[in-house]
Amino acid sequence: MTAARVLCAVGLLLMACAGVAHGAEPVFAMPGLQVQAGGGTGEVSTALKVLLGLTVLSLAPAILMSMTAFIRIVIVLSMLRHALGMQETPPNTVVISLALFLTLFTMSPVLQKINGDALQPYLAGKLAPEKAAKVGVAPLREFMVRQTREQDLALMVELAKAEQPASMDDISMVQLIPAFMLSELRAAFQIGFVIFLPFLLVDLIVSSALMALGMMMVPPASISLPLKILMFVLMDGWNLVVRALLGTFS
Repeated sequence: MTAARVLCAVGLLLMACAGVAHGAEPVFAMPGLQVQAGGGTGEVSTALKVLLGLTVLSLAPAILMSMTAFIRIVIVLSMLRHALGMQETPPNTVVISLALFLTLFTMSPVLQKINGDALQPYLAGKLAPEKAAKVGVAPLREFMVRQTREQDLALMVELAKAEQPASMDDISMVQLIPAFMLSELRAAFQIGFVIFLPFLLVDLIVSSALMALGMMMVPPASISLPLKILMFVLMDGWNLVVRALLGTFS
């Protein structure tokens, strides 16, 4: 799937999140320009496509960070860096780039389903924009619901002072997105805690050995850091972390 198709798919999700109503004809007005998209014809003017593309480009980072696996992945990778004791290695650009590609790998089944069920029929003129938006958001919504805890959903419904939903279909995206983010933060911190434990054990052993030898003036980090790096490399740590991290989305 090309980058342009991914952006178009995200654009459909934006339309759904904005609450496009069935049977309505969305009107987009700009100084000197007014574009009206009729739901019956399925034809969208070039000006509307340009406007949709600009909207996608401006809101794509927010969608990436709030509706995908990016949150959990980038937090775990950052906590791994701190557990090793290296605050700037790997650099932020490397961590974020790796998190982006792992997110794309994790979300590829969802993106493929959006492309096949909504984007391609929409581009072929077989689906109206509002219908394509509803069909396109369904796979992403299913992914978010699968990764969200019931406690977090109940919290957002309670804070919104809304009626208790009879099913998951009754929960709006405004309530689902923050609940999903809370669940992702909790899962990321749980994984990060497990990652910290072996490195913490190395620090404790090195500190105890230095105190037993009377070398209290030697910084423990100067000895534990190369030991942790050696242990991480010998056990193929990056492979284990990525395998376990992506396995949590199954």
